[in-house]
Amino acid sequence: MKEYKKYFQITAAPEDVYNALTNQLMIEIWTGEPAQMETVPGTEFSIWDGAICGRNIEFVPNQKIVQEWYFGEEENSLVTIKLHQHKGGTSMEVRQINIPDEAYQNIAEGWEEDYFGALNQLFEE
Repeated sequence: MKEYKKYFQITAAPEDVYNALTNQLMIEIWTGEPAQMETVPGTEFSIWDGAICGRNIEFVPNQKIVQEWYFGEEENSLVTIKLHQHKGGTSMEVRQINIPDEAYQNIAEGWEEDYFGALNQLFEE
């Protein structure tokens, strides 16, 4: 199992980034796909029309999101996103642990190209 950790700079306030990551309508706007999301611990979520799904664990408004991402029946990965105020907007700290070795490259590219790329594009427009 592997771990992924990276900081991304987004030109928006932490509260706007948090809203984009937790509001179902906003997720559908920046991903362009159906989503299911509630900011209630213990609820199931799904983004990119089910490409990423799991269970919400913790929400600290405008600061932190913790989720369990499903890979298979017994393989789950823990994702923690922390939002920090930064002079140019927000520093988004992403840490994902317990990534299956065979999924690591796809996960890393997904964070950088799909997840961050789409979020960044939302706030640059």
